[in-house]
Amino acid sequence: MLKRELKIFFTSLMFFTRLPVWRLSEFTQDTHNKASRYLPMVGWIVGGVAALVFWLAAQVLPMNVAVLLSMASTILLTGAFHEDGFSDVCDGFGGGYTPEQMLTIMKDSRVGAYGVIGTFFILGLKWAALVAIPVSLIPIALVAGHSISRMFAMLVIATADYVKENPGSKSKPLAHRLGAGELVFAIITGLLPLLLLPWLISLSLVLVLLTFIGFRAYILKKLNGYSGDCLGAMQQITEVVFYLGVIVLLR
Repeated sequence: MLKRELKIFFTSLMFFTRLPVWRLSEFTQDTHNKASRYLPMVGWIVGGVAALVFWLAAQVLPMNVAVLLSMASTILLTGAFHEDGFSDVCDGFGGGYTPEQMLTIMKDSRVGAYGVIGTFFILGLKWAALVAIPVSLIPIALVAGHSISRMFAMLVIATADYVKENPGSKSKPLAHRLGAGELVFAIITGLLPLLLLPWLISLSLVLVLLTFIGFRAYILKKLNGYSGDCLGAMQQITEVVFYLGVIVLLR
């Protein structure tokens, strides 16, 4: 049982990061289908690396530079996996008029004006929000932000249908719907880092939840389902909203 769960966890790491864990888990469709349950825990690792890089850099560099380096570390660690999804959604939703047009644009490897502007804005806003958080709270906020945002991306998988590129497409969803136990496990692991922050900051979860509800409804209205790029966009948006919520509550 433990060996099987470790394989699923390493499959999740293999899919969502560039960590060389492929030796620890052989990819199978079964482990791939179940990998999303560990998405919040992948957030622990990505956020933990960001926190460590920030802490080390802050010892010798200005805080704003340390924040930028921590952001760069997560982009390198994930291969800009979620940022790329966000960029594609900006291009697809900005340039397409029908679900088919949007999906075609999002599949294109080229980046358009909407994607460039959107990515510049989301990364700039993330940096500005983190810089506004007290230095002592930034490492934990990074871990919580990465974990919670991936939990909400996972909730899209759990509550919506994967949309195919065209009616005859044989493309498969990122993961199958989670069972009740798997869903509870993912939610608990996603929220656990909040225990390390002042209790008042937990209220920022309300703002993130409202953002999730609104953006999920927008995605479903546009595409009648979700694509992999939509999950990346959800992660990026909810992560930034969490940091903004922390700032509001601390003030």
